[in-house]
Amino acid sequence: MRTGNPDPYDAVHAADIQFAQGRISSVITPTPLQYCPRLSEQYGADIYLKREDLQDVRSYKIRGAYYGISRLSEEARAAGVVAASAGNHAQGVAYACRAMGIQGKIFVPKPTPKQKRDRIRVHGGDAIELVVTGNTFDEAAQAAREDAAARGATVVEPFDSRDTVTGQGTVAAEIVSQLASQGKQLDSVIVPVGGGGLLAGVVSYVADMSPATRVVGVEPSGAASLRAAAEAGGPVTLETIDPFVDGAAVKRVGEIPWSIFNTHRDMVSLYAADEGAVCTEMLGLYQNEGIIAEPAGALSVAGLSLADVRPGSTVVCIISGGNNDVLRYAEVMERSLVHRGLRHYFLVNFPQEAGQLRFFLADVLGEEDDIVLFEYLKKNNRETGAALVGLELAHAEDLGPLLERMEQSPISCRRLEPGTPEYDFIVAG
Repeated sequence: MRTGNPDPYDAVHAADIQFAQGRISSVITPTPLQYCPRLSEQYGADIYLKREDLQDVRSYKIRGAYYGISRLSEEARAAGVVAASAGNHAQGVAYACRAMGIQGKIFVPKPTPKQKRDRIRVHGGDAIELVVTGNTFDEAAQAAREDAAARGATVVEPFDSRDTVTGQGTVAAEIVSQLASQGKQLDSVIVPVGGGGLLAGVVSYVADMSPATRVVGVEPSGAASLRAAAEAGGPVTLETIDPFVDGAAVKRVGEIPWSIFNTHRDMVSLYAADEGAVCTEMLGLYQNEGIIAEPAGALSVAGLSLADVRPGSTVVCIISGGNNDVLRYAEVMERSLVHRGLRHYFLVNFPQEAGQLRFFLADVLGEEDDIVLFEYLKKNNRETGAALVGLELAHAEDLGPLLERMEQSPISCRRLEPGTPEYDFIVAG
């Protein structure tokens, strides 16, 4: 084991991660590695789920947060700590502050689900102050750094820190050990990617201990900051992101995780999963395995369809977190249905004469098409009245015949395309 104070950009090795594992073992017990029959049958491989959603704070983030804070000097502890987070890192910091008697100030962006905010307060109690600011993680992080600089407090980084990366790497140490106890080797590990801390920790460990393992990184397509860095040759700041996968919606990947990823690029395959696909996997995990995964927690499972899984191989998907607000499930269902091609929206201009709605129902809609939304947007003395109509199809392939019937109908129908401003305003708004 190396000694001294290494440069923060030094590589992280298995020995560092094993040291961290020993240091946090009194607080953090190993999470289950659960075989998944459904996904194994679907992909023709042995698929395991690493259940980090079963941590005390329902996320792997407690590993890096606790390890980093545990290494602070007494002087630094007395000055307190500051953290920015989309929710899960904050819970880890709150837990560590309360356990070690350290005062912490935690900044979260406004879109952070109420469930996560409440859990931060539960874990931190009187040891933490929660500040809600900014519309993205990056804005909250800037506020946190400014506060820390003004007060002389220590920033506990959620991913761009060597200690954080080392702590997160203990997930990989457990996976390799748990498979070895079953006489298995790790062929592939699928890792959700936001700021890159977990990916950096995992690849650092397997590079030393299981070099034949393929590491698959999966980002949300609306916040693919690591892919942008890979294309640019270094971290860049995305202009906009989709905040839905809040645990991984980061505009700029961390410098330290990027450095580690770049060192081990030959071991890593990188993919971006559509947010709708993530929602579909969230629902699949809930309905089949009874796992309440947050969006970032289902990223790894969404990556299975992208990763070209080798038949008969042993694959582990890291379920990184389970802090999901039940109030979000309406949006989760909506995004999933749109992604699967089952839900569509139309502006329909009905002629203002008797029998037009009956004609629409009988001659335009298919037998299994279901109206899930019908709202008149304009009904006056004009010859036509516009209505917003939401349809749910039984099969995605039913869309083509439906559009043909609409084209042939005397009723004017215009489909609203996902991703357009009018779709977002009328449907999501």
